[in-house]
This record gives sequence, structure tokens and C-alpha cells, in this order.
Amino acid sequence: VQLVESGRGLVQSGGSLSLSCEASGIAFSTSAKSWYRQYPGKGREWVASITGSSSSIYYRDSVKGSFTISRDNVKNTLYLQMRRLKPDDTGVYYCNAGYVSPEFDSWGQGTQVTVSS
Repeated sequence: VQLVESGRGLVQSGGSLSLSCEASGIAFSTSAKSWYRQYPGKGREWVASITGSSSSIYYRDSVKGSFTISRDNVKNTLYLQMRRLKPDDTGVYYCNAGYVSPEFDSWGQGTQVTVSS
């Protein structure tokens, strides 16, 4: 299993950023996927999940209305569109298989998102 996140960036508060996660080695089209983030010195937290068919999507309360998770099963890619970013959204963002709870113990390198005030 290989998960490669991309789309790192530095934006001002209120700005937007898009992240991507390319997956290989797993049945991408049938498995739920999620985004997580980790603040410096803190544990990783769940951000958003999407089922294999995109029929069910779930966000943590703090990102509802600002973040959009989506996927392209042909390209084996997961996306996270982030709008109206806040400094609290700063962190390293990761993707993993699973719905809310991560399926794999191993993680990719993540991608850094920094939001300045």
C-alpha cells in the first residue's frame, strides 16, 4: 500500500488550497477513504471521510462548509478542497483508507498546510 499526498502550501487566513492523495496497492474504487491532520506536537485527528461510491461523506464539525472531500476512482486519487482556511487548519495532512478510523497503520509522508493570520 502506498499513499502519496501532495498540494502543500502556505496561504493567508481565508485562502484556499487543494490537496491530492494518490493511492496504489489497494482496491481504491471499493474502499472508503479519509483525510487526517496532525498539529505540531499533537496526535493525528480525523478530518473527513468518503465511501467508495461517494454516496456517503462525513466531516468533522470544524471543517463543515469549508472543506470538500472527493475522489476519482479512475485516477485512484482522493482530493480535499479547502476554502476559508484558518490558522487552526495548519498542520500536516494525511490520507488513509477507512471511514473515520484509519485502516492502515502505515502512513504516507503527508503534506504541510500552513495558514498565516
